[in-house]
Amino acid sequence: MQVSMHNWMRAEPVIDTIQRLARYGYDSIEISYDSVELAPGAPGTRAVRDMLREHGLRCYGSISLMFTGRDLIHADPAVRERTVDYLKRCVTMVKELDGQVMSIVPSEVGKIKPMASPEEEWQWAIEGLKEVHDHATKAGVRMAIEPLNRFETNFINRHDQALLLAESVAPDVGVCLDLFHMNIEEADMYRALRAAGDKLYDLHVADNNRMACGHGMLDWQRIFATLREIGYDGSLTVEFVPPIDRTPANPYKNALAAAEKELTPEQLKFIEDHGSGVLSEEFYSWLVEESIKTLRRYL
Repeated sequence: MQVSMHNWMRAEPVIDTIQRLARYGYDSIEISYDSVELAPGAPGTRAVRDMLREHGLRCYGSISLMFTGRDLIHADPAVRERTVDYLKRCVTMVKELDGQVMSIVPSEVGKIKPMASPEEEWQWAIEGLKEVHDHATKAGVRMAIEPLNRFETNFINRHDQALLLAESVAPDVGVCLDLFHMNIEEADMYRALRAAGDKLYDLHVADNNRMACGHGMLDWQRIFATLREIGYDGSLTVEFVPPIDRTPANPYKNALAAAEKELTPEQLKFIEDHGSGVLSEEFYSWLVEESIKTLRRYL
């Protein structure tokens, strides 16, 4: 297993994130296409490839950031078509960075009301994912479906739904599970991990309160024992999304910062829709360090 981290939780220059992960001993990064190619001042894939090599980090893969207007089950065919194109671009970036996995959330994050019948949404998801899968197969990148909790999407909330959708797309499509979402939606997260088995291509990790690993109630010893039981050899991808406490009881007075110039309105909305905010560099770095300290203890 390797320890990785996604970079969408704080908008900052990609080089800052890479330097921080290298400083704290991470193995790899799960990097957003938006930060590499779309955000203000984005460095581009070739430059990021050089940054990773210089700092001894690998790219594990990417995760789709389903901002408003990115949705494989949207009622508007034009939105579905643009989403497929976005996902193909993500896959191409993963290939060019020598990554392995493209994890996909099928629908817009924050959209919790359906726009069509269950049968139509299911079919639209399959059709879009098949197109992306064809592209990913040619690129040599594995594809994984990620379920989110019911408060973030009305589509795909549990591992069994994600596995069924993956099987409906192609035999080699897997799943990306997330311990925070599993903690809300799964009856038994350990049984869910066993059920995913060798179809588990990526595992997002945070604690039950979405703080850094080790700052909540999850039983990390049992989680690692289960991962070893199924022979998981992929990434533990850190994805904390700390809640913002605006009361006098706030234990983290240094948590918030002013918005960085790299932060787009879409990114800010995405972060706020996750119940978080613009994190200060000091607080963010602390969460990065605390996460890997906990994970290394059990690896």
